[in-house]
Amino acid sequence: MQKRKLGNSNLEVSAIGLGCMGMSFSYVPFPEKKDMIALIQAAVEKGVNFFDTAEVYGPYTNEELVGEALAPFRNEVVIATKFGFNIQDGKMAGVNSHPDNIKKAVEGSLKRLNVDVIDLLYQHRVDPNVPIEDVAGMVKDLIQQGKVKHFGLSEAGAKTIRRAHAVQPVTALQSEYSLWTKDPEVEILPTLEELGIGFVPFSPLGKGFLTGKMNTYTKFDSSDFRSTLPRFTTEALNANSALVDLLGVIAKNKNATTAQIALAWLLAQKPWIVPIPGTTKLNRLEENIGAAFIELTSDDLKEINEAASKIKIQGERYPESILKMTGL
Repeated sequence: MQKRKLGNSNLEVSAIGLGCMGMSFSYVPFPEKKDMIALIQAAVEKGVNFFDTAEVYGPYTNEELVGEALAPFRNEVVIATKFGFNIQDGKMAGVNSHPDNIKKAVEGSLKRLNVDVIDLLYQHRVDPNVPIEDVAGMVKDLIQQGKVKHFGLSEAGAKTIRRAHAVQPVTALQSEYSLWTKDPEVEILPTLEELGIGFVPFSPLGKGFLTGKMNTYTKFDSSDFRSTLPRFTTEALNANSALVDLLGVIAKNKNATTAQIALAWLLAQKPWIVPIPGTTKLNRLEENIGAAFIELTSDDLKEINEAASKIKIQGERYPESILKMTGL
C-alpha cells in the first residue's frame, strides 16, 4: 500500500485508512467483537496503518476494540481518536470542548486504547461555547506533555481552522467529502492547501450509497441511523441513483467496482487526501484497499466531474435535530 503524508506534517499513513465507527456504533446489529478484531488485524496485514475511532463511538467500546486489536502492532500503526461531546447515561449529549473535558477525554482514551500517546487527536465537533484558541491551547499542552502527537479538527469551517492553526498547527481536518458531498471544495480544500493541512474524508462512500448496493427499494431498520437521514428516503435514493450509474460506467471500463472508482476519485483530488471508508466485512476491506491501485486519467476525471456537475443531489446530509446537537 502506498503512503501519504497529511499536509506538511511528518505523519505518514496508508493511502486508504479504516474507519472503525460502524463496528460498534450507528450500524446495528453489531458484529462479534472477535470478528472485528480479526478484521482490523487483517487490515494491518494488507498494508493499512491508519485507524479511526472516537470516545463517543459506543460510547467508549470502539476505542477498547481498536486498542485491543492493534496492541500487537502498536509501533506500526497510527491511531486517531476524538474528543468533544458530553456523554451522559451512555449517550452523546451535546458538544463540550471545555479544557477540563478535553483532559478527561484524553486520559480515558489513553486507557481504552492502551497506549502511552495518541497519534492524532481530533476535536470531534466545534463547540460554539468554547473559543477554538482555548481548545488548541489545551491540545498544545497535551502535546508538550507527551500525551498527544498531532492535532486535528472535524467538520470545522475555514475561519475556525485558521484560528486553531495559529495556536497549534493542525495536522489534519476530518470532514465528509465524496462525489455526493462536495461542499469542502469551495472553501475548505483551498484553505488546507494554503496552510499545509491534510484532509481525511469520512463517509467517502456516502454511508454505503456509492457502493452501488442500494436502490429505490432499499429499506433500513429503525435501529440503522441511515433510516433518519434525508438522503436515504425512497425519493432521494431514486433521484441520486444517477450518480451511482455514472460511477458504474467508469468502473466497467476500469474493471473495477463503483466503490473503488468513488475512492480513487477522492485520492486523485489531492496527494494529501486520505479517505477512511468503514466496513465490517473482509471482502469490502479488500475492495476498498484495491482503490489505491486504480489510476484515473485526466480524461476519466474530467468525464466524472462534468457528469457529476449535472446531477443535483437530493436530501440534506443530516436531519435538523442532529445538526443542532452536533453544531453542524
